[in-house]
Amino acid sequence: MDPFFGGMERTLRRVTDTGAAYHRRQSPYGRPIDLAAAVACEDTRQRGELVGDSDTDRTPHVEGRPADGREPRRPEGTGGGFLMGRVYGVPVYVAPSWFLVAALITWFFGNQLDRVLPELGNGRYLVSLFFAVAFYASVLVHELAHTVAAIRFDLPVRRIQLQFFGGVSEIEKESQTPGREFVLAGVGPLLSLVLAGVFYLGMLVVDADTVPGVLLAGLMISNLIVAVFNLLPGLPLDGGRMLRAVVWKVSGSPMTGTVAAAWTGRVLAVAVLIGFPLATHLGSAGERDSFTGLETLTDALLAAILAAIIWTGAGNSLRMARLRERLPGLNARALTRRAVPVTGETPLSEALRRANDTGARALVVVDGQGTPVAVVREAGIAGVPQHRRPWVPVSTLAQDLTDGMRVPAGLTGEGLLDHLRATPATEYLVVEETGEIYGVLSTSDVERAFIDAMARPAAFPGRPPAAGS
Repeated sequence: MDPFFGGMERTLRRVTDTGAAYHRRQSPYGRPIDLAAAVACEDTRQRGELVGDSDTDRTPHVEGRPADGREPRRPEGTGGGFLMGRVYGVPVYVAPSWFLVAALITWFFGNQLDRVLPELGNGRYLVSLFFAVAFYASVLVHELAHTVAAIRFDLPVRRIQLQFFGGVSEIEKESQTPGREFVLAGVGPLLSLVLAGVFYLGMLVVDADTVPGVLLAGLMISNLIVAVFNLLPGLPLDGGRMLRAVVWKVSGSPMTGTVAAAWTGRVLAVAVLIGFPLATHLGSAGERDSFTGLETLTDALLAAILAAIIWTGAGNSLRMARLRERLPGLNARALTRRAVPVTGETPLSEALRRANDTGARALVVVDGQGTPVAVVREAGIAGVPQHRRPWVPVSTLAQDLTDGMRVPAGLTGEGLLDHLRATPATEYLVVEETGEIYGVLSTSDVERAFIDAMARPAAFPGRPPAAGS
């Protein structure tokens, strides 16, 4: 699947999550805060996975934040399942859904073994379980190919996860050239083809009517299916990313490549929905007389699931490409609120009066030398009743500044979002290169600007200079 937009998607989720607990509160500076509606408007949720695909992760919505306004960092791997180990420093997780699939594979493959090797008895299910584990080990090799290529191209990999329909390699940035993207997408299916060849060679040296022969045949076929399916030329499959790279190279525009590969993916989804049940029915026409029965229902259900995943993944790839195209419009300087410096002992009512007199919409706490030491949280102000504000010093509502909460005024686009992701908070101090205070940046303003940009009609993808391979 789409392995390259994970960092951007997760960044936007964290930016939009920050401050969501303050849904529809009234700003003390006269502006309504409606974060939850914006989050719902542009929900960058995770796509489903297909066997052997690479994709990105999901960041669950967080309903609240601690009193200091900082977003708590999730423990590494939270929501990823069971940590099985690390490869090249990348954690490998097994999702709980894998156990369900392993049980289904064990049952189905065991029933097939009963026809081929009836002498195994109930021991056939132990052999089937071994096959399920070996098959997912092959999927892990597929994902490791993506991971090694990403590391080779200096692209960060957050984790590998084995789950319901296969695996995902969570690569956090997009390739910078079409050539690298083609390689990064193609190495997974290539390794699956290599594994299929290795298992085929193993079949040549064992008896086909033995347990090793049946296992090798099953692994050869399954890896061949994984490779061929993922090479289909439509997003979010690996073949779709390869098609995107080719169109990108020819047209000079990554957005044009994404549009072409995504619509090809949608056509592919319709073909899977209709063609898969039809093909399986025609292939067993001598055994079944009509489109009825449990096997036909199972085929139709599987086709519907696969088609839905492909269609959704293609649509999400389009949306994330559109996001990336419009990211340069996110400018820290343009989004910064004018701020008024106040000392920590200043009563809240007096600080707000100064802000209103100067047209400022943020408060920065400074020490005796005028050095900024904290940013007053807007949500903290909103939580103080008006009659108590003369007796509440602003220092009690402020978040102490850390290095990560100082944002250079020149940051834009992905660089800005990466900075916010590295130190999650609700407000940041924006500073010039000289260290002079420029103002305060609120994540709610970043989110609003992003939603506004996404709401504008999409322009036809341009033709920037072609990137080198």
